[in-house]
Amino acid sequence: MRNEKILLVDDEQGILDIFNILLKKEGFKEIKTATSGEEALSIVKNSKLDLIILDVSLPDMDGFQLCSQIRLYTQIPILFVSARSSDLDKLTGFGIGGDDYITKPFHPLEVMARIHAQLRRQNIYKASSQTSATTIWDYGSLIVYPDEGRIIVNGEEIPHTAKEFELLTFFCKHPNRIFTTNQLYETVWGYSYVGDEKTVVMHISKLRKKIELNPKKPQIIVNLRGLGYKFIPPSRGDQ
Repeated sequence: MRNEKILLVDDEQGILDIFNILLKKEGFKEIKTATSGEEALSIVKNSKLDLIILDVSLPDMDGFQLCSQIRLYTQIPILFVSARSSDLDKLTGFGIGGDDYITKPFHPLEVMARIHAQLRRQNIYKASSQTSATTIWDYGSLIVYPDEGRIIVNGEEIPHTAKEFELLTFFCKHPNRIFTTNQLYETVWGYSYVGDEKTVVMHISKLRKKIELNPKKPQIIVNLRGLGYKFIPPSRGDQ
C-alpha cells in the first residue's frame, strides 16, 4: 500500500472516477477529490498532501489561478491535466508553478508513470535533504541551500517551483558538464523522454530569468547548439 496523499481536482466526475480507479489499483488509498477551486484550496490549507492532479478548467476559477494560490502554501508537485493543449497553455502552466502538463485524452499508463515519477523524485529530494544538511553551493552571487530549498541571488531569496529547484540542484551537482534535453528530462523529471523537449526548455528559461544577470545572454546555464546545456558556476568576481 502507498501512503502518499493525493488530491484530484476536476469538475468532471467521470475523470475523478477514472483517476480513483487507476490510483487504487496502484495501491494508493489516501485520495481526496475536489470539483472546484475553492474546495481544492480549502483541502490544501487543511491537509498534508504529496501530489496534486489539477484540471485547468474549473467552474469557479481558472486552474492556473488556483495553482498560483496553492504555491503560497506548498511546493509539492502539481500535474496539470487539461484538454487545452496549446504551447501557450503549457508555458502558462509551467510558468505559474506546475511540474508537468498532460493533455486530454490521455493514456492511463502514461499518467501513472508520470505520477510515480513525480512522487519518486519528491521522495529522493526529501531523503537527500535529510542526509546532506551541510551541503551548500556558494558561488558568491548565487547560493543554493539544498537542505532548505532556498536560492539566494545577489543577497535576495528567489521564489521558485519545486521542479526549478530540482533542475538547479542537478546542475550544481554536475558543473561544467553537457547534458542533452533528453538526459535532463529523464534525470530530473524521472521518466523516459517522449519528445516533450519544450518542458525542459521552458523550465530552463524560467530558471535563467531568476539567476542570470542577463537572461537573453546567459552565462550560467548556457546552450551549446547541437550538444545540450551546461552549468557554468559563476565566480565571485561576477558579483
